[in-house]
Amino acid sequence: MSSRFTIDRLGAQGDGISAVEGGEVFIPFTLPGETVTAARLKDRADLIAVLDPSPLRIDPACRHFGTCGGCALQHMQGEAYRAWKRERVVQALRSRKIEAEVAPLVACEPGTRRRAAFTARRTEAGMLLGFNRHLSTEIVVLEECPVLLPEIVAALPMLRALAELACATPKPFHIAVTATASGLDIAIHDAGRLDERRRHQLADFAIREGLARVSVDGEIVLEPTKPVVMFGDIAVQPPPGTFLQATEAAEMTMAGLVAGHLSRAKRIADLFSGCGSFALRLAPKAEIHAVENDAAALVALDRAFRFASGLKRVTMEKRDLFRRPLTAKELDAYDGVVFDPPRAGAEDQSKQLARSQVPLVAAVSCNPVTLARDLRILLDGGYALKSVVPIDQFLWSPHVEAVALLEKPRRRR
Repeated sequence: MSSRFTIDRLGAQGDGISAVEGGEVFIPFTLPGETVTAARLKDRADLIAVLDPSPLRIDPACRHFGTCGGCALQHMQGEAYRAWKRERVVQALRSRKIEAEVAPLVACEPGTRRRAAFTARRTEAGMLLGFNRHLSTEIVVLEECPVLLPEIVAALPMLRALAELACATPKPFHIAVTATASGLDIAIHDAGRLDERRRHQLADFAIREGLARVSVDGEIVLEPTKPVVMFGDIAVQPPPGTFLQATEAAEMTMAGLVAGHLSRAKRIADLFSGCGSFALRLAPKAEIHAVENDAAALVALDRAFRFASGLKRVTMEKRDLFRRPLTAKELDAYDGVVFDPPRAGAEDQSKQLARSQVPLVAAVSCNPVTLARDLRILLDGGYALKSVVPIDQFLWSPHVEAVALLEKPRRRR
């Protein structure tokens, strides 16, 4: 049964929110000021029709928009979309009583995302490969995607064929694809037991299709050409399925902001370092200590450092910073720190930083809520917030990155 709703505002996930008696209803793919009909189930509703569209409504860029769960805001005019995304950072800071000047959003261009995680499943009708429908396990088979790099979109038929070869389960499984400088790096997960016949088929397929690497559940099946990503001028060979920033342009923007802020530092701790996207860019001018819990990522960083030239010393430490953050005493050995944690943020590490005398800190975050929490801790510990720059690298989604730069005067001992 459908009902009529007036959309009051957008929520944190990009859904339209309508105030109703007894609470609020969340309606995806709607905009503030619109009158719509939707089928309600508790606090959510599926859009049926837009009766009175917002002047900010535009035609989406993709035929799959509205069914595919990858994008939430293709229907919103670009300038308004970017303002809304910046406002997510502003509101998160304000919720922690942080009144800071937030820079304009650094925009993300279409067709630039270099990695994607697809869902695949074998059915009687054939192999399905795509993204999940909004709030569902149903797979929307992709024919296009204006967010991804063109070479990934062009590879969709090949990826379905690869999924067919890899599949040894009736359940959904996952195929992660990363575009590297030496070709596509493909990591398959949860596709079932890999027997020798299937292993040989996948290896032959990788050679025939010119893939850089195919791995299954972390095990390399074949690596005809080592996948390479560039961190500045330094080539890195990432391990299968490792974390990389979604777009190269966003990574370069973040690295530029961090490097500029830490330009006076001679000894820098890079916390949650991954494969070294910050560490290796900072190493020409400073000694770096990279701390990361992923041993394979540290191996890739170490290899890149050893084969590079013109870098100062880079040391590495495998350490779970959630369980055992660097202490204030350990941090005092550095005059610069950059940290880029997962979405959960770095609460305990921020508490240690707040007690330290590190003069320059760069906080990188993919979650405005946990960033605001961590910044509040640092501000209460005597840091001054110099700038906050929001960065869009998940185009038309509610996700937004930010780089916050902080300083603390060092006390004389």
